[in-house]
Amino acid sequence: MQQYNPVELLLKKRDGKVLSELEIDFFINGYLDGSIAEYQMSALLMACYFQGLESSEIAALTKSYIDSGKTIGFGFDMPVADKHSTGGVGDKISLMLAPIAASLGLYVPMISGRGLGHTGGTLDKLESIPGFRTSFSMQEFKALVEKHGFALVGQSAELVPADKRIYALRDVTATVESPGLITASIMSKKIAEGAWHLVIDLKIGSGAFMPNLRRAKELAELLMFTGKSFGQSVTVVFSNMNSPLGHAVGNALEMIEAIEYLKGNYLPDTYELTTALTAQMLISTGMASSFGDAKQQIDTAVSSGKALAKLREIISAQGGDPRVLNDYTLFAQAPVVVPITAESGGYVHAIDSRAIGYALVRIKAGRMVVSDTIDYGAGALLYPKIGDQVASGQVIGEVHAATQEQAKEVAELILAAYKINEIPKAKEPLIYEIASS
Repeated sequence: MQQYNPVELLLKKRDGKVLSELEIDFFINGYLDGSIAEYQMSALLMACYFQGLESSEIAALTKSYIDSGKTIGFGFDMPVADKHSTGGVGDKISLMLAPIAASLGLYVPMISGRGLGHTGGTLDKLESIPGFRTSFSMQEFKALVEKHGFALVGQSAELVPADKRIYALRDVTATVESPGLITASIMSKKIAEGAWHLVIDLKIGSGAFMPNLRRAKELAELLMFTGKSFGQSVTVVFSNMNSPLGHAVGNALEMIEAIEYLKGNYLPDTYELTTALTAQMLISTGMASSFGDAKQQIDTAVSSGKALAKLREIISAQGGDPRVLNDYTLFAQAPVVVPITAESGGYVHAIDSRAIGYALVRIKAGRMVVSDTIDYGAGALLYPKIGDQVASGQVIGEVHAATQEQAKEVAELILAAYKINEIPKAKEPLIYEIASS
């Protein structure tokens, strides 16, 4: 490999110049083998954050991430698709989408993450099922997908290890929100796992990293361009994250809500988003000719019990106790439940979903750092959405916690996140737009 002076590369990027593929490869490999110090990698990340990354740099960084580890290859005749969410509050869509998609003949190699900050993590929700394993080798993961049509696991040390190390560094150097770095992180994992059809749920609003549609579209263009440069078909669904998704926020509570969904007990918002995302996977792979065709297939998968059977199958295959599907007492139970009561009547004008997420971290429904422990039974049920009318004294939710003191504190914080006004407020769309590469 060609040798460069790391300081010269830092100067180049600091001054807004474009790094070549060879220069980026040199820096990433140098960081991995220890010849480039962590403080130098941190400096590069900050330079990338402030100067931005050109599309050629993002593609080069994505390639370096992929090349740092092993990749998974599935047969060309297999319709392999995945979904990625940019994170939100109450976002349990993967728990319904993956078994539905697999029951319809798609292969879904879903590598998920843990919750951090105000956003929940799919792995934590799955691990609320007693015995459920999320750690597998790449060979085991591939075998699960080939046999069952899907698997729900954490990132293996063999898969894009460069991204895993650099993401941890971004988390402590305030460089997480860089669109270029986000793109390389997401796309490297999805390409390395062998999913040639990718649907991205790009969330916008008070509970999301993206504050508005304009910023979200900039990120979407990068995601679609990068996927296309590697031969991947990418569809982006822009969705509203101003209200928490569904009713449940918290690991066991969200898992129960997902199981109820697969039994046909839908909530309007989770149904709309799950259907939209799964439909785009079916259309992208050619398994459906239109949204109407896809929707019919999806509805049948749930009403026939096929999707729930798929979830039962993967719970057993990954070491979990499938009895949870019929006996929710097998999940962790919070000993205290405190109602959240509206202090005044009117219409919900705004919900600070991010504040709700952080409030629930206080009762260990989430974590601030990766080493924090999770209380699987902790969380909240939250009922009103923006535009809904509430009456004074109405119970608008409930907090599940380990102690009365904690539950009351969090109930007050959540109540403060709801802005209620006497003037009627129009309901907001859940899905803004859909774009494809």
